[in-house]
Amino acid sequence: MSSTTAENSFVKPKIGARQIAVTGMLGAISIILQFFEFVIPIMPAFVKLDLSDLPALLGAFALGPWYGVAICLIKNIFHLVTSSSALVGELCNFMLGASFVLPAGYIYKSKKTKKTAVIGAIVGAVCMAAFSFPSNYFITYPMYINLYGMSEEVILSMYQAILPSMKTLAQCLLIFNLPFTFVKAMISVVITLLIYKPLSPLLHGREK
Repeated sequence: MSSTTAENSFVKPKIGARQIAVTGMLGAISIILQFFEFVIPIMPAFVKLDLSDLPALLGAFALGPWYGVAICLIKNIFHLVTSSSALVGELCNFMLGASFVLPAGYIYKSKKTKKTAVIGAIVGAVCMAAFSFPSNYFITYPMYINLYGMSEEVILSMYQAILPSMKTLAQCLLIFNLPFTFVKAMISVVITLLIYKPLSPLLHGREK
């Protein structure tokens, strides 16, 4: 192998039209899915379930982990314009989405097999769930309290309406938010593993 060939083998591929197009398409699907959110009875009304992280996970597998993050960013930038949470909800959603797709995408990128896809997706779901505690406790809820005058007692009362034994926000996040976030991520994981192969030709720009 010549020195020029050896040097070129280490050059990272440039972002092409296909990557941009697929990222935009998945970002648009993610935006649409975010509108189909709904409350579940075992969670406070402000914690809603949606599948908008699903396209980001598909993008992380098909294009790479940072494309998955870009899809999360696209979704939340658009949602910022249309929502009433004024950055706080979008910031939380973006951080959680990134903590999900980055590890999943990197693990799958290391060896593109079904086994690493499963491992990466589950690790991503665990990371997302684990990160939901510090991100909510130290960033999201303090921002709601300090920026919008929402008292800690009001937030706590929403959890107590479901489970009266809750005494602190930390306890609420561990009992409610952490498992909810894991289940939410795992729903996207299961769907991704079911549809990724059929969609692979479209995502990679290949003929079936």
